[in-house]
Amino acid sequence: MSQGREQDSFWRGRRVFITGCTGFLGSWLTAALLERGAAVVGLIRMREPESQLIRTGLIGKIEQVYGDLLDYELIKHTLVDKDIDTVFHLAGQTIVGVANREPAATFETNIRGTWLLLEAVRHTPSVRGVVVASSEKAYGEHKTLPYLEELPLQGRHPYEVSKSCADLIAQSFAHTYGLAIAVTRCSNLFGGGDLSWNRLIPGTIRSVLSGEQPVIRSDGSFRRDYLYVADAVRGYLMLAEKLTDVGVRGEPFNFGSGCAVSALEVVRTIVALSGSPALEPVILNEVKNEILDEFLSPAKAKQAIGWRPQYTLAGGLKETMAWYKAYLDTWIAPAS
Repeated sequence: MSQGREQDSFWRGRRVFITGCTGFLGSWLTAALLERGAAVVGLIRMREPESQLIRTGLIGKIEQVYGDLLDYELIKHTLVDKDIDTVFHLAGQTIVGVANREPAATFETNIRGTWLLLEAVRHTPSVRGVVVASSEKAYGEHKTLPYLEELPLQGRHPYEVSKSCADLIAQSFAHTYGLAIAVTRCSNLFGGGDLSWNRLIPGTIRSVLSGEQPVIRSDGSFRRDYLYVADAVRGYLMLAEKLTDVGVRGEPFNFGSGCAVSALEVVRTIVALSGSPALEPVILNEVKNEILDEFLSPAKAKQAIGWRPQYTLAGGLKETMAWYKAYLDTWIAPAS
């Protein structure tokens, strides 16, 4: 039996709870689970009309629970009443700039929201396991590259700290209470549906497709690890299927390409794929509180669950650009 068919068989009829289901990654993960026959229950704080899940109509195929991640009683009753088997915890404040401006709200959502959810899981026998979304930012800054899972978590700024804390809390619940929890530390995800235009890849693609010069907020030399969202979704599913395995339960896993690429290289790749080589980037050099270089080793995920990225950066960007072109042509009215 092929891996795809095995995944379909595993998820068919399985009751899954996703926090952050209308977000960028959440929309992709929800679609993949529905395709495999899972019964998805999604926590929705508010309807975002631009969400990929809503625009495609897939939201109508899930059970929708409206409320806040910080509402413990709501979360607990949802897990029990819906007889949830697997939880994907994706909800959180994900924008670094917002975290710097609103640290208290970020800590409430990303840290308190995580332990409240896991406390509810602890009291719900039906839940087989939980995948908690951390981030490569949880590591903080290290001189050792690529980042390995055994490196200490030493976030310094609000978003990094929130992820360091949530990551450790998840591991604590796993090791103290024997819960089948695994943590994902993804590199910078990209793909269709991400409408955070202040991010490098969506912003650059929109500019280039509009015939405008792309803008780089840093000096262009910052190097990052970029992962196409379809590869991340496949990793989440593979990890969730093995949550009860020794070597997976209670463990963190890097999901990344294993390669570091500068912002300038990413922009130039997008420009080259667009066929408009004359568009030179505008470099603002105004970024603060950012780590210079960071990228992840995916070796542990490969060994434990057999995961590795299938898309190259250029391959993922090509599909992503096609999505944005269709989106901008269809959903954005032309200027009068």
